[in-house]
Amino acid sequence: MTERRVLILAHTGRDVTVDAAASALALLRDGGVVPVLTSQERADLAARCDVDGVAVLGEGVEVDDLELVVVLGGDGTILRAAELVRDSDVPLLGVNMGHVGFLAEAEADDLTAVIGRVVARQWDVEERRAIAVRVYQDDRLVHEDWALNEATVEKAARERMLEVVLEVDERPLSSFGCDGIVVSTPTGSTAYAFSAGGPVVWPTLDAMLVVPLSAHALFARPLVVPPASTVAIEVLRRTPATGVLWCDGRRMFELAVGARIEIAASPQPVRLARVHADRDLFTDRLVRKFDLPVGGWRGRTS
Repeated sequence: MTERRVLILAHTGRDVTVDAAASALALLRDGGVVPVLTSQERADLAARCDVDGVAVLGEGVEVDDLELVVVLGGDGTILRAAELVRDSDVPLLGVNMGHVGFLAEAEADDLTAVIGRVVARQWDVEERRAIAVRVYQDDRLVHEDWALNEATVEKAARERMLEVVLEVDERPLSSFGCDGIVVSTPTGSTAYAFSAGGPVVWPTLDAMLVVPLSAHALFARPLVVPPASTVAIEVLRRTPATGVLWCDGRRMFELAVGARIEIAASPQPVRLARVHADRDLFTDRLVRKFDLPVGGWRGRTS
């Protein structure tokens, strides 16, 4: 029988997450599943919990050998896990140990039940659209990246605006000065795009969002474009400031004046494991995560 391996990726800077990691490791071992840690996290946890029988990623275990990644942390930790498995089909199952945790499937209180479902192989996989990002300088490709939540073109200097022209499907839409532009997936609509005034988009909808940041323009409304569209942002040569590209707020690339950033749907999705797919509707998740008032709701009576 092939040995089952599940990676535990944890935010080890918090005691509550270390305790959760220790519990997850023990529950997996008891269930006959080999727990796996990164070398850094094994070193972090070794002095604080029992890591006997734990395999180390990259030391006889590769990403493609994993059955699943259980992520203990907030959305930032889940985005780090998505980077780790990007070139594989390994799904991610997030257990929220932070604040909002929109990408997480479960809360910390559910950890024992979640690991029980992992041991029993009781999960479904939901594919989430990612976006592909390319940067051109003088018609030469200089950088490629991707994002699950969003790609953001931002000004590099606080005191200066970034002058850009926005293009959709190879046609110019508008030029303006701004702090930046967010191009988001539906998954990322509750992240940076939401803070910038963009709409909340159900993750089952296949689309891209374009949300200008503090634009000095008459027309700078958030846009929702089809998944087959390509959004391009050109940093105008007259701009007084250089810019930066951020992908998921984790990976940065400096943009020179004249840079052209093209963003389109990626053919490779991010796979999220779901253990509550039968009862956790996105509407309920919005209410729970944002603590929305629903008192007085009666629903249909027949």
